[in-house]
Amino acid sequence: MDNTKKVEEKLLDPQRVHPELRQMFEATPPSSFTWEGLVQMREMMNGMMFGFAPPADPDVVITNRTVPGAPGDPEVRVRLYEPKEKKTPCPGIVYIHGGGYIVGTPETTDFSCVRLAKEIGCVVVSVDSRLAPETPYPGPLEDCYAALKWLADNAAELGVDTERLAITGGSAGGGLTAGLALLTRDRGYPKLKFQAPLYPMIDDRNITPSSYEFTDRRLWNREKNEFGWKAYLGDLYGKDDVPIYAAPARATDLSGLPPTYTFVGELDLFRDETTDYVTRLMQAGVSVEYHIYPGCTHGFDMNVMTEIGRRAEADYVRAMKEALTK
Repeated sequence: MDNTKKVEEKLLDPQRVHPELRQMFEATPPSSFTWEGLVQMREMMNGMMFGFAPPADPDVVITNRTVPGAPGDPEVRVRLYEPKEKKTPCPGIVYIHGGGYIVGTPETTDFSCVRLAKEIGCVVVSVDSRLAPETPYPGPLEDCYAALKWLADNAAELGVDTERLAITGGSAGGGLTAGLALLTRDRGYPKLKFQAPLYPMIDDRNITPSSYEFTDRRLWNREKNEFGWKAYLGDLYGKDDVPIYAAPARATDLSGLPPTYTFVGELDLFRDETTDYVTRLMQAGVSVEYHIYPGCTHGFDMNVMTEIGRRAEADYVRAMKEALTK
């Protein structure tokens, strides 16, 4: 079912936006995506994210490696973050960057990965999953599974405890996290201790009230969301038989998934699909911690210059640490 009917843009009242985020929101120019401008957009957005990159941390060693891809697929580049003083065996985390399935690199999430490695004392494997539309589903998800399998298969060499494996990511990275949790459950390997799909992009149908509410082109809005899903799903877009691993909101059986932490902004298009997802997780017997941040827009946590961004990041790290050090 194709729900890409044209919806008139409605500007978001700045007074609804959290005071710390309001000035940046008002200064953000409206934007739209085009296939022709995709390469330039990637360069621009990656450049913006590098602006948030932290200075080098002497306590965390960062290396780039390549790991085997799925059969018939190319090798996958991963970015490895390890505490210099590592107590082994330690937890292992696979981190999946966001970017609407169409932009992003592991380097753009250095801040979060360094913090997780340092504060939890764990090994973080950040995946350079291939991007759509050049590589539609299932390629990017298989890249993430390949990284997770490599982490589990090489746990002894890496000093990782296979009983304490977790997966996480935000936005499209959250969608890949939720899809990877389902895929790992159904393949039976490896066992996951925890997942944290943050404000995940999980519903290709765009049928929730919040997917109609947020059309302002200064936001990740309905138009951009449709663009990302068309790129990721390719010929599957608009069909009724989209696999649950591609769009986890379509999954009817969420039993057997690992305990889950997530959050979303009140003014995020993904608010309602996230709320529905965690509600159904709990109904399936999965333990969940869920936060909605008032007045916050999509990706607000990446702005660590704000107190609200730092608070969301700190709470996320706290939840990951509690889950993996019990």
